[in-house]
Amino acid sequence: MVVCGDDGLAHRLAAELRGVYGEQVTLVVPPDRRTAGPPVVGRARAASAALFDRMVSAAVGTVGRGGGTGPPAGPAAGQRADGEAVMEAAEPTEAVLAEAGVARAAALALVYDDDETNIRAALTARRLNPRLRLVLRLYNRRLGQHIEELLDQAAALAAGDAADGPGAGPEASTTVLSDADTAAPALAATAVAGTGKVVQTEGLLLRAVERPPAGEEGAGADPGLCTLALLSGGEQPPRLLPGDEEVRQAAGRPAVVLEHVSSPADAESARPARRLTGVMPLASLFSRRLRWSLAGLVGCVVALAVTLSLVTGIHPLRACYITLLDLFAIDDPALKEPLGRQVLQLLSALVGLLLLPVLLAAGLEALGTFRTASTLRRPPRGLSGHVVLLGLGKIGTRVLTRLRELNVPVVCVESDPEARGLATARRLRVPVVLGDVTQEGVLEAAQIHRAGTLLAVTSADTTNLEAVLYARTVRPDLRVVLRLYDDDFATAVYRTLRAAHPHALTRSRSVTHLAAPAFAGAMLGRQVLGAIAVERRVLLFAAVDVDGHPRLEGRTLSEAFHTGSWRALARLGHPDTAGDHVLAKGDRVVVAATRRGLAELR
Repeated sequence: MVVCGDDGLAHRLAAELRGVYGEQVTLVVPPDRRTAGPPVVGRARAASAALFDRMVSAAVGTVGRGGGTGPPAGPAAGQRADGEAVMEAAEPTEAVLAEAGVARAAALALVYDDDETNIRAALTARRLNPRLRLVLRLYNRRLGQHIEELLDQAAALAAGDAADGPGAGPEASTTVLSDADTAAPALAATAVAGTGKVVQTEGLLLRAVERPPAGEEGAGADPGLCTLALLSGGEQPPRLLPGDEEVRQAAGRPAVVLEHVSSPADAESARPARRLTGVMPLASLFSRRLRWSLAGLVGCVVALAVTLSLVTGIHPLRACYITLLDLFAIDDPALKEPLGRQVLQLLSALVGLLLLPVLLAAGLEALGTFRTASTLRRPPRGLSGHVVLLGLGKIGTRVLTRLRELNVPVVCVESDPEARGLATARRLRVPVVLGDVTQEGVLEAAQIHRAGTLLAVTSADTTNLEAVLYARTVRPDLRVVLRLYDDDFATAVYRTLRAAHPHALTRSRSVTHLAAPAFAGAMLGRQVLGAIAVERRVLLFAAVDVDGHPRLEGRTLSEAFHTGSWRALARLGHPDTAGDHVLAKGDRVVVAATRRGLAELR
């Protein structure tokens, strides 16, 4: 396996392939990434980081001695103590990919942050090895679909030309994934209280929900179809896929349970119809104060018309007509009319004078609304229970879209006026506060004191932490979800915040931790259907063929279960989760598994 990237996802993916699946991995990273301690699965972080730094230093020193005192011109290569080859190269050029062994590799992952770099390298790699399994990280969904079709077509043509050649390599395929799309549903579900964690598979819709301990508010009496995880309680760490006896003994711990399994068609029919938002509502055109002023003037006109009809005895419609004439100062003075009629004419003229500034204000407000329809909205007065979303980068934009799909009110905070997510916020008519979240008054402008959740997903761990700490001083019971990359740092932050605010929900998530299993599964030729975050761990959902599998074929759904590793949940295309169905040849099942459990099933 070859992994090329320039951020934490590359390190996390290489560690996943090597530590969980036991694959031979070559990691290609830019030179300035050598000081970043990579996450390691199943090994001590400090020792591995030290070995990594020493290995890279030795590799750079060797190249330097061989080529003079200047910086190396080509890629620097080294071998980690755990067998992972590491190369340093500024860009994944053809020479770099050839030296990394792409021509002999089974799979290549291109996870650079820049879409263009990944596409260019993918085209080069497909030419070097037509049978290569490619996994690309692309943010642009539509472009990703076209690139996937193009590369698969190129692989098919090359395979046809080489059909008579000797040997047969692995089946070529191209998979385009986005770490933002993978992580956004989990982040959005964590931020909203009572929102289920939904995983859509091939013909099935699985919904899991986090439930408090029995006896607490919101616990409910329904235990669900099965328990997927026990959350941490006290000093006990979270436990994925516990056994039935373990679940009974942990009655006082919160848990994640599988609540519902259905077909997507059933879920779509049960979903309430969404209101069309193409027409601008009246409330967005005129302010509340102006609407009340207009309503008061209309009431005055009606009262004058009714009074005129009673005083003069004329028909009510004619009374309305005469009142409007008086209102708009049309020249018809009531010189020879009774005193009551003259008084009403004067009052109508007075109301007409009052109407002029109101009509002018209404026109200006409507003009201003249409002029600012393409600009950012400000948080409305009286907003409460909303989600304050910090950061509108790749991750924040996808999370914002997901929250709006759930009809959750959101206020965004972004420091960069050119951020990519501002266009999405403008299109969805979501209020945005432009400013540095670490500066005083920015969170207050987002009405953090009345918010329900703070979701900090900027790319800087310290910024997210500072925002959360300040928000907790304003609202100690505020639900917070923060994006943190480093596992040790996240664990320390989580324990400290939980100890300081035991009655407030605190969650930390790592985007690379959520996304890496899907990329690893694609490199191994297996589609990971979805993932659920359980604190700092990940529970995966994948489709597995029963045919010939010794741990699945001939067993019932309830028997296809390895405590702490994997569990069969349902057959694809069959929402029925009856545990007495015997799995046979031709069945495909959806399994929930840990990363190591998925490797065991493989």
